Amino acid sequence: MRLSKRIEVIEGSKTARFIPLVEKLRQEGRSVISLAIGEPPVDTPEPVIAATIDALNGQKTRYSDMAGLPQLRAALAREFPGCGPENIGIFNGSKQALYAAFQAICDPGDEVIVPVPCWVSFSEQIKLAGGRPVFVPTADHQLDLDAIQRAINTKTRAILVNSPNNPTGAVYPRQDLEKIARMAQKHDLFLVADEAYHFFVYDELSYTSLYALADVRDRLIVTRSFSKHYAMTGFRVGYTVAPAAVTAAMVRLHGHVTGNVCTFAQHGALAALDMDTDLLIRRRADLQRKRDLAFDQVSAMFPCIRPQGAFYLFPDISDHLHRGETSGGFAARILEKTGVAVVPGEDFGLDGHVRICFAAPEEQLMEAFNRLRGVL
Repeated sequence: MRLSKRIEVIEGSKTARFIPLVEKLRQEGRSVISLAIGEPPVDTPEPVIAATIDALNGQKTRYSDMAGLPQLRAALAREFPGCGPENIGIFNGSKQALYAAFQAICDPGDEVIVPVPCWVSFSEQIKLAGGRPVFVPTADHQLDLDAIQRAINTKTRAILVNSPNNPTGAVYPRQDLEKIARMAQKHDLFLVADEAYHFFVYDELSYTSLYALADVRDRLIVTRSFSKHYAMTGFRVGYTVAPAAVTAAMVRLHGHVTGNVCTFAQHGALAALDMDTDLLIRRRADLQRKRDLAFDQVSAMFPCIRPQGAFYLFPDISDHLHRGETSGGFAARILEKTGVAVVPGEDFGLDGHVRICFAAPEEQLMEAFNRLRGVL
C-alpha cells in the first residue's frame, strides 16, 4: 500500500522538530529554556475566559454557522471599512485560514511568490493546493521589489505578503505595499496577506495593512488571528477578510473539513473584541521592552537587524558554525550544550540564522543569553 504523492511531498512542521529532544532533556532532569515557540507569555484575558465559561454554562456547545457566529463576523466587519459579514470567514486559527485561501485560488501548477525567509507552513500549504511556491529573497529582511517583479510569469497566481514578518520581525512600509499592489493589478494576481502579528508593531512605527489600499480589495485575502493578539493560542480562532465570492468558496471547503469553529471558543473571541484596549497596549509595551533587552543581548553575540514587530529576533550565526554545519546543526548543538531551544533559519528558507522568540519571562531571557555566551 502506498500513500498519495500529494502527502509524500509534504514535510512536517519544522518548528516542532526539536520538541522531542526538549522533552528528552527535561525528562533527564536538564533545565531547558525554550525560545522556539511563538506564544505570548501571558494569561488569556479574564473577559475572554469568563465569556467562554458563560457560553459553556449556557449550553452553547452545538453546531453553529460554518462561516462563523453571525455576531462575531459582524463585529469583525466593522473593523474593516467597506466590509460586511459576507466578507468574513472564521477558521481554526489563521493557519487553517491560509490553507483554505490557497485551496480556493490555486490550480495544479499555479505559482505563488513567497518572500523568504518565511513562515514554515506557507510552502507546504501551497503544495497541498497543487501549487508551487516560488521563493524570492529579501534585502535586509525588506521586500526586494525588483526580484518579485522578475519572478512573475504566466503561471503566477498570487503574491504572499507577511507583515510583520515571521521570522524576522520586519514591517513593510506603505510605499512598498503600494508597489506590490500595482504589480498584482497589472498581472491580475491575488494578494494573500498574513497579518497575524498586525498589533505587535513597535517604536510608534506606522503600520499599513494591505486592506488599507482600497483599489486591491477585489483581489485581496487578509488572514488574522486571535491567537497572538489576545493570547488565545489554544482557542484556535482565526479569520479572513476577502471578496464575498472568495469567502464563500473557502467556507464551502471549511464545511467539508471541520464544519464550524468551536462554538464556545467563538464566544470568547467575541468578548475579546469588546475588551478595553489598555491591557493589550500595556502588553505590547512590555514586549517592546523585552525586544530591546533581547536585541542588546543578541547583537553583542551575533549580527542582527533590529525587528520592528512580531516576537522574534533573527540573528546571523554564520561566524559560529562549525565546518559543514548548518543552522539546524547549530541549534541542536546549542540545545544539547546549554538547554536553550531556538529554531534554525534553514527552516524558514535562510540558513546561517536562527529564530529567537523574545516573548518569554525576562529572567528566562537573561538566563538563556548567559548560557549562550558561556558556550560561544
